[in-house]
Amino acid sequence: MKILFLTRYGQQGASSRLRSFQFFPELIASNIECIVSPLFSDALLLKKYQVGSYSLIDLVQVYWQRIQAMYSSHHFDLVWIEKEALPWFPSWFEKWLLRGSHYALDFDDAIFHNYDLHNSAYIRYLFGQRIDQLMKDARLVMVGNHYLANRAIAAGSKHVEIIPTVIDLLRYIPKQSYSTATTPIIVWIGSPSTAQYLMELSEVFKTLAKRQPFTLRVIGGGIITIPGVEIESIPWSLNAEAALIAECDIGIMPLRDTPWEQGKCAYKLIQYMASGLPTVASPIGANLNITIEDKTGFFAATDTDWVDRLELLLCDAALRQRLGQTGRARIEKDYCLQQVAPRIVRLVTEAGLH
Repeated sequence: MKILFLTRYGQQGASSRLRSFQFFPELIASNIECIVSPLFSDALLLKKYQVGSYSLIDLVQVYWQRIQAMYSSHHFDLVWIEKEALPWFPSWFEKWLLRGSHYALDFDDAIFHNYDLHNSAYIRYLFGQRIDQLMKDARLVMVGNHYLANRAIAAGSKHVEIIPTVIDLLRYIPKQSYSTATTPIIVWIGSPSTAQYLMELSEVFKTLAKRQPFTLRVIGGGIITIPGVEIESIPWSLNAEAALIAECDIGIMPLRDTPWEQGKCAYKLIQYMASGLPTVASPIGANLNITIEDKTGFFAATDTDWVDRLELLLCDAALRQRLGQTGRARIEKDYCLQQVAPRIVRLVTEAGLH
């Protein structure tokens, strides 16, 4: 069997790495040939980070390369598309290029809201149903949570599977010591674009710092400063992220309650739990499915909730250990590569059969 992967990015793009690339060893071991054609290469993504945007010339080149790849897609048993093959193109053109091909779609974000909730009525009219039309004709739609699954079902998708964004257990060694001898560390991992969620807890951290000593570790969010709060701002690194999380004591995932956030797949929580950390999270979207209240962590809907839950965990190492170890067991059972990869092999094999 031969699969063409039309990913959004190369290995440096987190969504592509976690939703596609990490399954390749299992697929290859099952005699499935994996041909990858990213929309944006690692070099181009790095260039964007450096200058802030893609140039028009770059966009023309990558779209032309993607169109060429799609035009030859009928040579493959299955085309795996991460999110969408041609963003901002009419769905009929995308489906015309894929004619005669079986294709599967994979979503870890509510990208349909880029179109149906756009500020422009013209964009909403032209593209509001773009993703739904692609979902309807897909052989398989894989989604990261129930919110995305419900959209795919409403669009008329024939086969919808919820596939969480998972971690590799071999990379995440669970925390062993829950000592109270050192100052506890609260960790948040993300990117500069999502650090806005963290900053909305500024008053929470200020209040908490007056009650209990702690360090806030921010991984990948850029330089963060909050008066009165001790903060470690650490650049993200693929090789270091698991170890940096495991050194901490509590993992947090604040979110706003908007349609876009409903599509988030709670990967942060999965990382924290894999590392043996208790979690505190907003009761929104996939967070509600990943966290088990008072078993693996707590939910916090208000600033008062956040202060109370975090203070409780900061003061009780035994509670942190109980929740953290239960969380790790949950990841081992349902949210790891070792459990999900064989399922991916079965699904794509079935989807690619003529």
